[in-house]
Amino acid sequence: MRLSKTLARIRANQPVRMCSLGTFNPAYIRHAAHFGFDCIWLDAEHRCFTERDIQNLMPYFHQYDIDCMLRAPTLEKTRLYRYFEDGATGLMIPHVSTPEKAQMLVDSVKFPPIGDRGLDGAGFDSDFIIQGGEDYPQQANEQTFLVVQIETIEAVANADAIAAIEGIDGLFIGPGDLGLRLKTSPTDLTLEDAFAQVAAAAKKHGKAWGCPALSAEHLTQLHEQGAQILAHGGDFRAMMLMLEQWGLDFENAFGKGD
Repeated sequence: MRLSKTLARIRANQPVRMCSLGTFNPAYIRHAAHFGFDCIWLDAEHRCFTERDIQNLMPYFHQYDIDCMLRAPTLEKTRLYRYFEDGATGLMIPHVSTPEKAQMLVDSVKFPPIGDRGLDGAGFDSDFIIQGGEDYPQQANEQTFLVVQIETIEAVANADAIAAIEGIDGLFIGPGDLGLRLKTSPTDLTLEDAFAQVAAAAKKHGKAWGCPALSAEHLTQLHEQGAQILAHGGDFRAMMLMLEQWGLDFENAFGKGD
């Protein structure tokens, strides 16, 4: 079984270098691996990927030795663990606000004795049986990861209980969703307080945590707070920045058009 670079970084108390991908673009996977990223956050929550799209991308992750953390569009148990069978290294699940939901996810994607994942052993993750065997379930538990997103006020309040669950490998704050809820709910909780609570829960239970980073300075700040799962950069933002610059190049050369 392929070894997870994300988990190796976390276990060595090092930051995980992650970028995001929301389109079917095999070349992006190659370039991310070349430029030293450990993991790509493949967003199937807000972007359109079919089951076949995901299966067709996975060989590129393995070919170029970079983790795929798939943000899943479903909570269906068999579909979740099939993403691992298809070659994903990790799953990130949005809107996990209770320990009960977190435990349900562990039961779905971890093999016994941690969870209740179904056993096949004939998927891409076990080299289609060639590398499967009696130690396959243990290897899968050790080399795949489950990250839950903290995106609600309830999730922040339950961060300690969520982080305490065996089989939860990381907590990832979604500042967009969480910030929206803080603005539209009667609460004294601030985004800074939420970050501090999640960081404390993760540290207490020996779990990794993280969030998107907006700049090099933000990366440093988050790392100093103890964050390890750090997402910085992606195809959508890169496209916007480059098109903006190229548009300015035309304006500088020829002036603004009508």
